[in-house]
Amino acid sequence: MRTRVKICGITRRQDAEFAVEMGADALGLVFYPASPRAVSIAQAKEIVDGLAPFVSIVALFVNAEPDSVYACIEALPNVILQFHGDESAEYCEQFCRPYLKAIRMKTNTDLDHLANQYDSAAAILLDSYQPGVPGGTGQVFNWSLIKKINKPLILAGGLNVDNVASAIEQVQPYAVDVSGGVEQAKGVKDKQKITAFMQEVANG
Repeated sequence: MRTRVKICGITRRQDAEFAVEMGADALGLVFYPASPRAVSIAQAKEIVDGLAPFVSIVALFVNAEPDSVYACIEALPNVILQFHGDESAEYCEQFCRPYLKAIRMKTNTDLDHLANQYDSAAAILLDSYQPGVPGGTGQVFNWSLIKKINKPLILAGGLNVDNVASAIEQVQPYAVDVSGGVEQAKGVKDKQKITAFMQEVANG
């Protein structure tokens, strides 16, 4: 089965267009003000309006006020939501939109329990755990902690051109999620890195 690719932390229209051209399946927009890759709704619309079809747009939130999420949905009606904080299943479900729930992996994380808890999620995204940092750490976690769950699995956390093929071989995820691994600076993507990353995924 082909491994899908989500390129997250898009802040520029030209990066979105190039990622789509290279075959990315999804683009991630960060609506978490503390992130160096954060965008406003107005910026998000400039980035995605008129992009080629068949590419999913994912809006990432961290413990956001519901009104902020609703405002994003109104502006980007086809968006998929990604919740990267401590949101409950009930919180995630209130928006009546497909959503991804991120889980930051620790050695004692009970993945089966959490996957069941977020049974309404379209997929579970696994990221590295770092105290006080909800994501975007650039750190790889121990992939052997991953157990097979009855839910599509998206692998994130420190992926880059050097390790993504190994990650796919070991974890066999539905999709991989990359941000810093294809950047020249935070929020500024690198064409050569995107091209190489996509090639490694295809080879994985």
